[in-house]
Amino acid sequence: MSAFDKLFEEAKAARETAYAPYSNFKVGAALLTTDGKVISGCNVENGAYPEGVCAEGGAISAMVRAGSTKIDEVVVIADAALCTPCGGCRQKLSEFASNRQIKIHVANLEGLRRTFTMEELLPAGFELNEQIED
Repeated sequence: MSAFDKLFEEAKAARETAYAPYSNFKVGAALLTTDGKVISGCNVENGAYPEGVCAEGGAISAMVRAGSTKIDEVVVIADAALCTPCGGCRQKLSEFASNRQIKIHVANLEGLRRTFTMEELLPAGFELNEQIED
């Protein structure tokens, strides 16, 4: 099974657990970390819009909790023709990307729709000049 296939299946399963009672628009995301972990997340809406969590943000939080901080590949899935990460999630993904060329695959329930690099999705995002350490 390819990395994409594993991420696709994990993102699809995460999408099924999304909490989207207001929009009924479920999204799942799965990340492959540089240390080989596959971590997923789903969108979670809240009546106090916009206080919900996007699937990508949920996956990133779970990744950090699991002890990883660098992403090598991403799959985002929704029941739509093309559902790319929102602007905020693009910045979050950029902050944790292992490099500017990581692949971000956008899929629907049938399969891959398009693949972007981080650079293509966020060509001029915020960047730190140096690594922040405690």
